[in-house]
Amino acid sequence: MLEPPLTNAAFQDAGLQRVVSRLSKTLERDQLVQATVDQLKTLFNADRVVLYYFYCRWQGQVTFEALSHPQLSIYGSTGAEQCFNDEYADKYLKGRIQAIADVEQANIHPCHLDFLRSIQVKANLVAPILTQQGLWGLLIAHHCQSPRTWSAQDVEAMRTAAHQLATAPAIGDSSIWP
Repeated sequence: MLEPPLTNAAFQDAGLQRVVSRLSKTLERDQLVQATVDQLKTLFNADRVVLYYFYCRWQGQVTFEALSHPQLSIYGSTGAEQCFNDEYADKYLKGRIQAIADVEQANIHPCHLDFLRSIQVKANLVAPILTQQGLWGLLIAHHCQSPRTWSAQDVEAMRTAAHQLATAPAIGDSSIWP
């Protein structure tokens, strides 16, 4: 038996339901990510913890941050995109977590070092957020006051947080991202 065609009101109601569902998922995602960066900033006593989201192949921007001081904000920063290439991405796609105690002593590309200097980073800890679709983003902690040695517990906390974000339904559903 054929169902009657949707009326204009029913069609609008279905559309409204989709909009409300999408907004709800977006809010859930935003709350989860913000809570994660806030908790990591507190746990590490870091100056800045950010989520760098890839919106296109190895191009992205800082979409969430937790700060010790407002002047440390890099919200919206697109990073050193000219430095982030297939070689860097491949390491993160393999799950690499990078802990740099002192950026001035690290074996990193000069372009990357210049970028870190420009945003006052002395030490950083970076973990990939790997979803079924691939490298979705990077969870990054910055220490801006002085070099800092990241403990095994710090690395594990970052790994766990990145995994929790990657497996959260609100993040795994790529349809809620712009």
